[in-house]
Amino acid sequence: MIAYIIRRILYAIPILIGVNLLTFVLFFLVNSPNDMARFHLGMKRVTPQAIAEWKAEHGYDAPLLYNSAASGVKKLTQTIFFQHSVKLFVFDFGGSDDGRDIGYDIRQRMWPSLAIQLPTFVVGLAVYISVALMMVFFRGTYLDTGGVVLAVVLMSISMLFYVIGGQYLFSKVLRLVPISGYDSGLSAIKFVILPIAIGVISGVGSSVRLYRTFFLEESGKDYVRTARAKGLSEIRVLFRHVLKNAMIPILTGVVVVIPSLFIGSLILESFFGIPGLGSYTIDAIRSQDFGIVHAMVFLGSVLYIVGLILTDISYTLVDPRVRLG
Repeated sequence: MIAYIIRRILYAIPILIGVNLLTFVLFFLVNSPNDMARFHLGMKRVTPQAIAEWKAEHGYDAPLLYNSAASGVKKLTQTIFFQHSVKLFVFDFGGSDDGRDIGYDIRQRMWPSLAIQLPTFVVGLAVYISVALMMVFFRGTYLDTGGVVLAVVLMSISMLFYVIGGQYLFSKVLRLVPISGYDSGLSAIKFVILPIAIGVISGVGSSVRLYRTFFLEESGKDYVRTARAKGLSEIRVLFRHVLKNAMIPILTGVVVVIPSLFIGSLILESFFGIPGLGSYTIDAIRSQDFGIVHAMVFLGSVLYIVGLILTDISYTLVDPRVRLG
């Protein structure tokens, strides 16, 4: 297992390099260093000298990918791509274009994102699995059919509807929670409870329908029929056999959520004024801040790769065939 983990980490290096290169190319196809200088200087008439000084100050005065004026290895190292990418691999995120420490911002803003995303993930997973198992237990009945219809309806509704409707009903009409904002400590509960509820409800339709499909597929296999033939109750069959063996595809789907636990939800944080990493990324895109955008894409890639490795490790806990293999 240790050798496997080391091998996967080594495989991740070229992937991260490719992600960095793609992010770099896409960003500078839209925004040239001169455009970035004009935007941040905020002047209608910016002199070439002011643009050159801003680029030199922020490290955008070198060629983008290839320095033909240099010699040897410096043709690649004395470039904007190399100078802004290498330090990311030691998690030195550097500074933003307006002088802020990106690493400090990430450490401060990850907690509001986790305050929303982690409870949404845990509560949502428990609710989705429980409801899906209940529908499988009552499969073929009106409860199962009604649940499927409701799931299709819920998954057809945009999250924006839940956000706007929730803010209007619970904040403006009932005045149970603030409409937006954030506070530290236990005072944050009143600000995050509505986003958490909306995050869970907005995912009910698609997740319940997907998990129900996984459970039904397992319920029709030979080992389940054998367990029923031995006289086991339906509840024991579902929880002891079906749930355990259906966890493989569930864990595979869960891995895509892991990066969002830290990166945050763009929609929820923007609408509820939560100072998390989601809104941090949105603001960076609007302000054409390459340092922040580059750092957040890299961080998301690292978290996704870590999630893949953790998922493979978790397979050994729920599937003896993987552990023995």
